[in-house]
This record gives sequence, C-alpha cells and structure tokens, in this order.
Amino acid sequence: MKINTRTTTAAIVILVSATLNHFGATILTAQETTDSILLKPWTGPFGGVPPWNQVQPSEFDVAFAIAMEISKNDINKIADNPEPPTFENTLVALEKEGDTLTRLGSIFGVHASNLNTGPMPDIQKSVMPKLAGFEDWVTQNGKLFARIEAVYNSPEKDKLNVAQKRLLEDRYKSFVRKGAKLSQEDKDRLTQINQRLATLFADFSQNVLDDEQGYVTWIEDQADLAGLPESLVDAMANAAKEKGKEGQWAITNTRSSMDPFLTYADKRELREKVWRTYYNRGDNGDEKDNNALISEILKLRARRAKLLGYETHAHWRLEPQMAKKPEATMDLMMKVWPKAVARVKEEVADMQKIADAEGANITIEPWDYRYYAEKVRKDKYDLDFNEVKPYMQLEKLREAMMWCSTELHGLQYKEINNVPVFHPDVRVWEVMDRDGKHVGLWYFDPYAREGKRSGAWMTDYRAQQNMDGNAITTIVSNNSNFAQATEGKAVLISWDDADTLFHEFGHALHGLLSKVEYPSQSGTSVARDYVEFPSQVNEDWLSTPEVLNKFCVHHETGEPLPQELVDKIKKTSTFNQGFATVEYLASALIDMKLHLEGEADIDPDKFEKETLAAMGMPKEVVMRHRTPQFMHIFADDGYSAGYYSYLWSDALTADAAEAFEEAGSFFDKSLAKKLHDCIFSVGDTIDPAEGFRRFRGRDVDTSALLRKRGFPVN
Repeated sequence: MKINTRTTTAAIVILVSATLNHFGATILTAQETTDSILLKPWTGPFGGVPPWNQVQPSEFDVAFAIAMEISKNDINKIADNPEPPTFENTLVALEKEGDTLTRLGSIFGVHASNLNTGPMPDIQKSVMPKLAGFEDWVTQNGKLFARIEAVYNSPEKDKLNVAQKRLLEDRYKSFVRKGAKLSQEDKDRLTQINQRLATLFADFSQNVLDDEQGYVTWIEDQADLAGLPESLVDAMANAAKEKGKEGQWAITNTRSSMDPFLTYADKRELREKVWRTYYNRGDNGDEKDNNALISEILKLRARRAKLLGYETHAHWRLEPQMAKKPEATMDLMMKVWPKAVARVKEEVADMQKIADAEGANITIEPWDYRYYAEKVRKDKYDLDFNEVKPYMQLEKLREAMMWCSTELHGLQYKEINNVPVFHPDVRVWEVMDRDGKHVGLWYFDPYAREGKRSGAWMTDYRAQQNMDGNAITTIVSNNSNFAQATEGKAVLISWDDADTLFHEFGHALHGLLSKVEYPSQSGTSVARDYVEFPSQVNEDWLSTPEVLNKFCVHHETGEPLPQELVDKIKKTSTFNQGFATVEYLASALIDMKLHLEGEADIDPDKFEKETLAAMGMPKEVVMRHRTPQFMHIFADDGYSAGYYSYLWSDALTADAAEAFEEAGSFFDKSLAKKLHDCIFSVGDTIDPAEGFRRFRGRDVDTSALLRKRGFPVN
C-alpha cells in the first residue's frame, strides 16, 4: 500500500473542517508556536532531513494553522497577480508554494500512523478536518481557478511539452472535480459535507486502531502452542513480555500475528478465537463499532458525487483513473471471480479430504483454511513452509531487495547514523546511483509496536523534483509490522511477508528512481490503479533463483536454501490462489458495490452478508478486509471505490513478468532499462497506458493475469 504525502491535504488525506478565520484566531493566541521546529526548513545533510528528535506533538495543531496561513498568503499572491495568467506564473507558481505545509504534513503523517499514542488520537481528530478545510478553500478560490482555466484555454497550451500539458490538464480537471465551478451555495454545501466526512474518517481510523491494540489473545498453557514454529512462539513470548506478562504468550490483533497463528496452531478452538477477534475489529457492537460511521460516510459521499455532477461516488473516483468507469473495473473483476470461486471449491475439497482422513470430524470453516491449506501443500507438493522459514531472515531479505535494485537499476546503499529517526527501531540508508551520486534516503521501520497502525505501507517524506535546475532528492520510507525476535535471534518471516516486503520496496523504488521536473508528478503520484503496478512487479524478484540461492540462507548454519525446496516453491507458485484471489476480490467487489448504491440507506453488516451470498462467496473464506475495518476505503477517500486497483495493476504486472520470462531472465539488462525508462522514472509525466505500451510494445494482455494465478484463460 502506498500513502501519498504531497500537496495540500494529499499531505495526509482528503478531509475537511474549520475555517481559516478560526486558524487566524489561533495564531494570534499562540505566537510562540511560530518558532516551532515543525515550521522551519529541514536542515542537515542531504538537502535537509526531518527533525524527528525535536518534534513536540502538542505543537501540531497551531503549527498547521500557521502553515496553512502561510500557504494561503502564497496562493493569494498567485491568484491576485496583475500579470496575465501563464503556465509559469500560475501552474509552476502553484508547484512552488506550500513547502512548509508539505513538510509539516510529512512529519504529522508519521506520528498519526507510526506513533499514534498519548495525545496523538485527539490531535489527529483536530488536525485532519482543518487540512481538508484548507483544501476546499484552495479549490474553491474563484480567482485562482480563473487563472488556471485561462491557461487551460489559451494558445500557450499547445506550446507546452507533454509533461507540462499533462500537469495543466490534471490541475484544471482536479479543480473542476472538487467543485471549482459550483455556485457559492453549492460550494458551501460541499464544504459542509467534507467537514463531516473529515470527522468520520478520523473516528473510523481510531476505532480500528483501538480494537487492534485493545484485544489480545493470551496463552498461559504451553500445550496450547502445539504446532507453532519456534520463531513464532519466541515472537509471541516477546510480545507478552513487552505487555508486562512475561511467561505467557500474546497473539496481538494484527494480521502479522493472526496469519501465522491460524496457519500452524493445532488447537482449533484457539484458532477460532483468534480469527473472530481479528475479523470483528470495528464490529463488536460497542463504542468502537464502525457500522454507523460507515453508513453516514457512504451517504455523504453519494450526496457529494451528485452535487459535483456524477452518478455515484464510484463514477467520481474512477474518472481520473486508468479504468475511467466502474463498468470497466467490474468487467475485469467478474472475469476472474467465478474462476477463483471454482478454485476455492477444489481447495476446500482437498482440505476436507485430509481432515476426514485424520479423523478430525469437522467441516472446514474460515479459521481452518490456512491450517489445512498447509497440510494440503505438504501432501500435494511435499512442501512445508515451516522448512522454508528458517531461511527467511528479515535482514537477509532486506539485503536481497537492495541487491536486486542494484543489479536492475544501478542503485547503491550505505547505512547512515547521522540523521534523526522517530523511533529506535528505525534505520536509514543513503541511496546513490551507479556513479555514486546521491539519489535519496530510505527509512525502514519494520516492527510492530503500540500506536502503530497494522499492515505495511510506503510513504514519502519529500518528493523528488527538478524545477529551475534546482534538483531536490527524495526521502522515502517502508513501514511493516513484523514481530521482533528475542535478543540475539534472527527475525524470521513468512514467505507471504517476504512478498509484502518486496512489494512495499517497489513503491520506494518508484519514488527513488523518479526523474521529473514538477513535484506533483513525482514518483508514486500516479493514477491509483497504476501505482500498485511498480510495487507488484517488484515482488517477482523474490522467487528468482538468484535471490533464493544468494540470500535465503539458514539463520543458524548459513547454508543456502536447498535446491529441492527451491524447486518445490516454484511448483507451488499457483497453490492456494483460489483463497488469495477470493478473499481479495470479495473486498474489492463489496467496495465497488457499496459505492454504486448512491444515497441508499445501508446497514454495512447486512449489505456485506447479503451481497456476498448473492455473489456466491464460499462460506470457508472471509473478505480480506471486512467492511467495519476496511481502512483502505473508510479511513480516507484514497482507495474508496478503488480497491480494485490491485487487480487492475496485477494485470499489468503479470504481462510485464511474462516479458522477463520471454527474455530468459528477470535480470535482463535491456528490459530492466525499459522498465526504468518507461515505468519507474517517469512519474505522472505521461499517460500510464502509454508508459506500459512503451515498455511492452503493445497494450496489456489481461489473460496473463489468469495464467499467473493458474486459472483457465477461457
């Protein structure tokens, strides 16, 4: 997952609240905050770095008021410019304003996602709406929009280069899509809707985080650990120790804890307990229940879409994406859905056969799926991933993905200790090109902790740009939630977690390899259904022989992964794809169907249950993200009506992978150069479909997606 941190409210999310008059009043009563480190340009090496060691969260609220006032003044200067509007004095001027707010947003985003403890939940609820309120002020600024529109309709437009023309068109259309052409009365209504959505988004996020931190499954009897690998038992013991219960074992309420426990724990009733605890986040009927929030969010989004002239929220969200219309996304998803459901039935039949042979006297349920899938894998392919895990060291896999980027793109890495970090777990590397020239910084925050949202994501603290020949390098980060091992032991991760590690690093590479002029076109600032393509394609290098033989070495002996296991891993590349595809697609389809309902009164739990039943959802599988905990679509607008993006991007990924297979190696130099030149380095300077076309020599072949997952093409 990629989190954008560039420009106005995109610095965090698109939300809304108080007025600028309120911001001004706050400034007058808190002048001391004008000296806050949060408002100063970053200093230090590499063009400046975030001053994490000097941040005082209590200063965020007033600092944002000041930063927005600074940006407001800069924007008013652009809007009031007496000179005729040009690309340079309007569009480029907008690219140059807002640095204070962007830097502040980057720091705040980390505190909201990685350090959400103490006063941060309340600060987040206060700040987020104000950010979105500011964005409304920008996009509803009539004089500013008039200048943008004048350039858009001027003869100058035809003289711009491709990137400049794309920047102009995107900015103009974005303003229109956000209400620039509405009457003042409708603008006021839009702001009211956005203000309310701001609060709901923040409340939803906090409720999920509270349920992840508030629910822990404790094990006191060592016998209940039967089946669990030693590395997982050690991690659970370490988690319990950190929570003040040394001598017990803790399964925290996050995917990184839940998934391996359900895969290996022999005790079925404990598997069910852990499963229910995890999949009931935000759905426990208490003060943290998200169902009412979701109903209101959906209705407000529908009203906003109508106000802006769109049939539904889905139509509004899809217009600037590759898919353009909801129908295109549904066509792709429904091309895959029945094949995935059919495969689940085969997978469940194989599991049931083993359960019956063992005399378990059960019918496969969702909390059994991962457990019996591993038994089937061992039965069919003689592969037990417990045999593989001792070779999956986090530190070696981190080295592996860096090595791949060196081989493919010429990047070099040097770990540094001369910059501040926001937590002792965080490490930093300087990234250089093949000639030793500085490219950027990569921060790595790998471990779970209190106050850190679950999952894995990439974000950028500073976007690459090169306006007026003033090159500014990027700062990016990867964030995960691995369980720390006991002292002196290697952190071992699952194959799926390693896949996610490579995925998120793909996002980081997209930022590090960016070579554009304007910051709003930099790196990952591309269409939502395209941004996952570079990250997903990077996953393919994990399973290459070069990585498996060089970096997957035993944590105790240092011996490489045996060729026999390498061969087995390759043979199982499409194993369990029914489960993986159905759990994901169920979430993507529910997302799209919810947002095609318009202003209907929706009971989220009921809608989820009835819609999945109508779709033929197998009872043995649950959505990857159930509606009450679906952070992608209810924590902000980012992936709303857009969770399909992973499948859309994977169609590109599968086709790109086949290009490397046809070349005979995933390290083919000429193809790697095309990947860099057409995909990773161009940001949003060209249409993404054109970028893929240049890389592949043709439009995408979506049947490659079916081949990748082992589904029949016809």
